[in-house]
Amino acid sequence: MAKPVQKISLSASRDIPFDKLVLSQSNVRHVKAGVSIDELAADIARRTLLQSLTVRPVLDADGAETGMYEIPAGGRRFRALELLVKQKRLAKNVPIPCIVRTEGIAEEDSLAENVQRAPLHPLDQFRAFLALRERGQSEEEIAAVFFVAVSVVKQRLRLASVSPALLDVYAEDGMTLDQLMAFSVSPDHERQEQVWEAIQRSYNKEPYQIRRLLTEGAVRAADKRALYAGEDYVQAGGAVIRDLFQPDDGGWLQDVGLLDRLVAEKLERDAKVIAAEGWKWIEVAPEFPYGQTYGMRVISSQRVPLSEEEIARVEALRAQAEEIEER
Repeated sequence: MAKPVQKISLSASRDIPFDKLVLSQSNVRHVKAGVSIDELAADIARRTLLQSLTVRPVLDADGAETGMYEIPAGGRRFRALELLVKQKRLAKNVPIPCIVRTEGIAEEDSLAENVQRAPLHPLDQFRAFLALRERGQSEEEIAAVFFVAVSVVKQRLRLASVSPALLDVYAEDGMTLDQLMAFSVSPDHERQEQVWEAIQRSYNKEPYQIRRLLTEGAVRAADKRALYAGEDYVQAGGAVIRDLFQPDDGGWLQDVGLLDRLVAEKLERDAKVIAAEGWKWIEVAPEFPYGQTYGMRVISSQRVPLSEEEIARVEALRAQAEEIEER
């Protein structure tokens, strides 16, 4: 006969007044890491306590319960609650949801709570930020709630906007985070997927190669055309892609046709201004062939002798200056 499956008994849960709780020396966490107590207290004040404390009854010398409970697991939450009590934002006897443990070892409870928890996958955080953004929260509001810089929120939102197919690859550890950050340079999902297929057949899968392939049809902001007519390009609504994870010198201008047209128009306008100075011949172009400019050189100017009238005028001014200085 098969042995009957033994049923599991879960630890009892109950609300215990805060002033009946004390920290336990059995808590294994001694090194500060992660969110600060101040930030955790602010989070509890906003969302209330999301996770119960694990407690054990405090016994007297005879083994009888004293009515007090020590906390081997949940010390940071307790200190955050304690801070709220000191700030008079919580009552001293406010009921705290607790799991009451009597079996096993206190240190084991503390160790299990910290070791058994699974860290949140980065992709889950990216998608959570995106969900908050889609529900109307601004980047600044999200940053304030989770105590991170606005730039961090923008980076996470950018990563969440990468092609869903590539996000699935990243979720299955088929792509590194650095590679995913490189793909976020371009908003074109189809192009992202094409590049991913291309680098699968290449020996070079480095992030810089991904960025190069995604921006090969764009013009860097440091290009002379962008420096010359960049403001006109932006005013005309030209798209600029930026890299939020590395210095990009201003990004890349995507609409090359629009940029070239604006450069040509600005050259024509500037040429008319120069032509008004009296030049007999002017030719404008973004660049000239090597052979066309090879024989050109700077012509040194020659000093033109002054006329008698100009000499007289100079002498009069000099005399006037000497008179003023003497006075």
